[in-house]
Amino acid sequence: MANVSIAVKDRDGGVKASACGENQAILVLEGEYEEGDTIAFGTDKTDAHYVMRIDDCMDESFVYVTKPEVVYSIPFGEKKVSYNPKAFTGKRHYLTMREAFAHEKSAYRNIGKNVMDQHGDTGCFPHASANVETRGEAVFAARNAIDGVLSNESHGEWPYESWGINRRDDAEMTLDFGRPVDFDKIVLYTRADFPHDNWWVKASFTFSDGTAETVEMEKSVKPHIFSVERKNITWVKLTNLVKADDPSPFPALTQIEVYGKDSKI
Repeated sequence: MANVSIAVKDRDGGVKASACGENQAILVLEGEYEEGDTIAFGTDKTDAHYVMRIDDCMDESFVYVTKPEVVYSIPFGEKKVSYNPKAFTGKRHYLTMREAFAHEKSAYRNIGKNVMDQHGDTGCFPHASANVETRGEAVFAARNAIDGVLSNESHGEWPYESWGINRRDDAEMTLDFGRPVDFDKIVLYTRADFPHDNWWVKASFTFSDGTAETVEMEKSVKPHIFSVERKNITWVKLTNLVKADDPSPFPALTQIEVYGKDSKI
C-alpha cells in the first residue's frame, strides 16, 4: 500500500491546493494556473506503477515512478502549443493519482506511452530524450513521440507535434523504460506531411542488451509495424536514420509505440 499525494505549487513553492490518501489522491484546484506553477505527485513507495491525471482533457498517464516526488511544470507560451489548447486552462482543474491495479501492471500494452513526459530526469517513465530537437521548439521535442497523439499529416502545433531532427544525419532518440521490460512489437508513425516532409527508408533499433535490429520503411501515412522481440530491456534507441532521395530535408517522427509488459511483475 502506498501513501500518495498531489500538490499544486506556485513559483515560490507555496501550496495552492493539495490532497493525499492511501493508494489514491484526488485534487480539485479552484483557480487559474499561473506561470511558474507546478504539480507535485508524491509517494512513499517508489519503483512502482501509478496512474496519474495531470489535466482533465488529457489521457491518464500509466507510469513507472522511481522517485518519491515527480514534479510536473505547467506549460505556458511556446511550450504550451504542443498540448491540446484546452489543457491547463480555466478556473477548475481535476487531478488524480493512484497506484496501478495488479491487472493493469501485468497487461500487454503500449509500454512506450507517457502523456506527462518532460525534459530531464523526473523519475517518471517511460521517458524520451534525443540528441537534437529542431530549434529547441516544444512542437519538435522528443516527448511528443510518446504522448499518444497519432495525427501525422501535418506539422507544428497540437495535434501535429512530432520529434524533429533539425536536418541532422546523426539524429537519434532514446526511449527509457526505467525498469526491465519484454516486448514483441515496435510501431513507428513517421510524419507524412507531404510534400513538406521527407521520410526514412531505413533505421536501426539498438537495445540495452547490446543487440540491434535494422528495419526498412517506405513513404506512407500508415504506421510501420515491426515484429521485434526482446526480453529484459531497459531502453531502446532509434538511430542510423536514412532519408529517402527526395528534395525535402524534413523527415520526422510522430509516434513510437512498443508493445509488451514488464519483465517481472
